[in-house]
Amino acid sequence: MVKLIHTLADHGDDVSCCAFSSALLATCSLDKSIRLYSLSDFAELPHSPLKFHTYAVHCCCFSPSGHVLASCSTDGTTVLWDAHSGHTLTVLEQPGGSPVRVCCFSPDSAYLASGAADGSVVLWNAQSYKLYRCGSVKDSSLVACAFSPGGGLFVTGSSGGDLTVWDDRMRCLHSEKAHDLGITCCSFSPQPLSGGEQGLQLYRLASCGQDCEIKLWVVSFNHVLGFELKYRSTLSGHCAPVLACAFSHDGQMLASGSVDKSVIIYGVGTQSVLHTLTQHTRYVTTCAFAPNTLLLATGSMDKTVNIWQFDLETPCQGSMNDQLKHFVEDWSEEDVSIWLHAQGLEDLVGIFRVNNIDGKELLHLTKESLAGDLKIESLGLRSKVLRSIDELKAKMDPLSSGIPDEFICPITRELMKDPVIASDGYSYERDAMESWIHKKKRTSPMTNLTLPSLVLTPNRTLKMTINRWLETHQK
Repeated sequence: MVKLIHTLADHGDDVSCCAFSSALLATCSLDKSIRLYSLSDFAELPHSPLKFHTYAVHCCCFSPSGHVLASCSTDGTTVLWDAHSGHTLTVLEQPGGSPVRVCCFSPDSAYLASGAADGSVVLWNAQSYKLYRCGSVKDSSLVACAFSPGGGLFVTGSSGGDLTVWDDRMRCLHSEKAHDLGITCCSFSPQPLSGGEQGLQLYRLASCGQDCEIKLWVVSFNHVLGFELKYRSTLSGHCAPVLACAFSHDGQMLASGSVDKSVIIYGVGTQSVLHTLTQHTRYVTTCAFAPNTLLLATGSMDKTVNIWQFDLETPCQGSMNDQLKHFVEDWSEEDVSIWLHAQGLEDLVGIFRVNNIDGKELLHLTKESLAGDLKIESLGLRSKVLRSIDELKAKMDPLSSGIPDEFICPITRELMKDPVIASDGYSYERDAMESWIHKKKRTSPMTNLTLPSLVLTPNRTLKMTINRWLETHQK
């Protein structure tokens, strides 16, 4: 079940964008302002609203650490703010002064991309605030932008309907007509399908447009085989142009907002509609999931932002789990290979393919079959495979494990007592993460990428959710 837990009604005009950090929610509007709220109680911060722009603000986004907020406007500027004080850090002027429609940070905080109405896209050095590289698309406005989880690629969407893929040197790798009447938004799943032979990187991408459609894509890239963008499927449900789409932090759900005034939540695995939210009274222009908890913000031309919370223990979850079970059992050998990549088990892809392991076979693997039939000698690898399979089964039937996966530390695989948020955006048990940092230095346990910062922030919202769950289930 999804329940509306708060409505923000402070803007004086259409809400154009909303964005989460681990501790804050930012919203921006055609009223020229950006507002900041605490996630602990949704109270507006003392230094909010932020005012600098002289025209409508179209987009706002946090840096991965949450310390810096970017906003862009019709006035042709992208402004960087200190999110905790509200001070202006710098003003970046788009070459040519064209209205800036979209901005986003790279996952490593090295770059900020800004796209404008004249088709220009700029990569700014996010530390020096200097222009790094420029590019452009022809005869269209840039209205959407998203970085891949690994940061080596980013995608732009245009009013002409083209998805364009760029590398981190601003080289155009691919351009494809994705939506006939123009793209409105694009979003990468935070959970990469990465690894594989010869450094293969796999990402899931969603795009939406004026054609009322949401499309799912798989992006694959490495330096040997090159780049490929594969269309996977189209999600149905909206009866009017879709203006926004966003993945949940675990990549399991996709939210979309539309001119039909509704918000639809899809299960990514089953590609089915899980929830339809109809509380907004005008076009839904933006939606965003929180990076660590199951909170969703939706903004509208009705000048409000609604905050939604997902209840993990609901009857409707059962039907979704049944569908997920059926979906996994129907996995092809290629789907199993993609799953292995996502679990960090890319070294086993060849073994699984030789033994023709599909979804049904995957669910029936045991420690004996891994050692005897598949001849996986490493005890550590066998244990990791079985843990990953158990996690998959737990998602299919949460009651079998009892504890929601969001409450389990990725390092210890135990219920978290003191969850903290690391700079990679994931939550961990404090002692386990502090030990990890001490032993592994700056690498993320989830992505294996360098951590931008070693600061650990208490995840009080998650801790309260766990405590409420414990009170319910320990009676």
